[in-house]
Amino acid sequence: MDGTDLTVPFAQKDKAKALGARWDGAARQWFVPVGLSLEPFQSWLPAGAPVSVSSGSTPSDSRDVAPVQGTSLSQLLMGVAKLVHEGFRQGVWTRVEVVNVTAKQGNVYLELSERDQEGRVLAQARGTIWARTAENILPQFQEATGAMLAPGIKLLVFARPVFKAQYGFSLDITSIDPSYTVGDLEAQKRKIRARLKEEELFERNRRLPSPWDFTNVLVVAPEGGAGLGDFMAEAHRLHRHSVCHFVYVHSRFQGEGAAAEIVMALQGGIEQAAAPLDAVILIRGGGAVNDLAWLNDYELARFICVCPVPVLTGIGHERDRTLLDEVAHRSYDTPSKVIADIEQCVARRAAQAHTSFEQVAARIRETLQNKAAECVALDGQIRAAAVETVGAARDSSISLMANVRVESISRVRQAQGFVRQGMHEVRASAPVHVHIAKRAATAEMATVQQLARSSVVAVRRETGTLLPAVLDSIGGIAARTTHDSAGLVRSVIERTQMSVRLHMQGATSRMREIAGQGPEKTLTRGFAMVTSDAGKSVTSAAQAKAAGTFSIGFKDGSLKARLRPDDPADKGDRNGN
Repeated sequence: MDGTDLTVPFAQKDKAKALGARWDGAARQWFVPVGLSLEPFQSWLPAGAPVSVSSGSTPSDSRDVAPVQGTSLSQLLMGVAKLVHEGFRQGVWTRVEVVNVTAKQGNVYLELSERDQEGRVLAQARGTIWARTAENILPQFQEATGAMLAPGIKLLVFARPVFKAQYGFSLDITSIDPSYTVGDLEAQKRKIRARLKEEELFERNRRLPSPWDFTNVLVVAPEGGAGLGDFMAEAHRLHRHSVCHFVYVHSRFQGEGAAAEIVMALQGGIEQAAAPLDAVILIRGGGAVNDLAWLNDYELARFICVCPVPVLTGIGHERDRTLLDEVAHRSYDTPSKVIADIEQCVARRAAQAHTSFEQVAARIRETLQNKAAECVALDGQIRAAAVETVGAARDSSISLMANVRVESISRVRQAQGFVRQGMHEVRASAPVHVHIAKRAATAEMATVQQLARSSVVAVRRETGTLLPAVLDSIGGIAARTTHDSAGLVRSVIERTQMSVRLHMQGATSRMREIAGQGPEKTLTRGFAMVTSDAGKSVTSAAQAKAAGTFSIGFKDGSLKARLRPDDPADKGDRNGN
């Protein structure tokens, strides 16, 4: 383009065109062709642009103009613009990083930069995608990459440098290579992936055991995001019925520093969890691919790898996966699919619990039935054993009663014999003891009397002079002797009486014992007493045979009986019994 640039508003373009101005489509700039007077275009000329003087001007006008020293800024910059235009008539493929994006009336205005590996800015420029160009290239770029123009995205653009005196340097962008952008994003992911694998962390979270059930879950998501709303709509039902408790923390998921903010949210949520977590969930709504690029961060990916709890991701992008999807325990396309899988897991566990309950209930019923049958069988056995035991006890009781009867009769007979013997002994011994006592007393008295007479005679013979004294002495001795004899007699009599009383007490005790075992009491226990017509006891079969007839005494009376010729007693006697 040779000529002078004009600044023509869109509403005045027809007027400028009528005056001879031309439009440079490549530079998107109105200009005045070379050789054409600039005077008609003064209102559209940049400030300081030279204006040619018409032939009708008076010499006095020229004399009034002061001489100009040096070059004006506009002329300098127009010269620069001409050099830039001539040096870059064709566009150049240029690598840029987008710093900021604004759109106005269909035009897209970019702030571009280049940085080194340490993040220092090496170059900056403005870029413009005019409306008609944007309509063509941006949809193609978005379809090919899934990304939108946003801060942080790296592009390979076909741009033509443009320098304008009023606006300075800029790049007019006419094309974008989508493969470069996709490759840059993937290269960044490959680098982080290789580092995590080298540190043996890449599959650590994926190797954790899957949650058997979901009861306590931490959810990290952008506040107010559409994906979070979809998730909470389903999760609220589980939370309302106390099936699963969800704890929500919020963080940005795109923009500078988003990854570090997510890490802080995860750390805080895990440390402050009131109960052990079953899982950690990262979710966000859909968005452009370059929005996901903020999540391809080494520190964030590493935190998920070493997280002690299984991490589930629902980033919300069906086509492109982030590095977080690769290192997470399980990944889903959308937040809705995350909560759907949790609900299915809960439903499976509920079905398993129901099945287990039914199995346990069936086993309990079967066990109860078996135990009931066993109880019935045991009851029958116990009843039969009880009947058998009662019968055996009854038989044993009958046998024991018979033995008791026999033993009682034997004891009574022995007691009767003891009583008779005791009575005979008492009767026999009492006269003897009395006789012995009498004889002892008589003998003692005779001895005393004999001794007294002998003493008196001897004393009389020995002395007559001492008669009074002797008589006194003899009188004392006689008195003492008489007294001693009387005491001896009393002692013999007392011993005799005591012996008699002892024998009488023994006899009485034996009589009482015999009376306690008397016939009446024996008869009340089922025994009978057999006596002859003379009233004597019949204690053997031989006596019964000899008596012929006899009486059988019971507790309430007696009956007469006669022995028949074929009586068993007779047979027993013949057999020697």
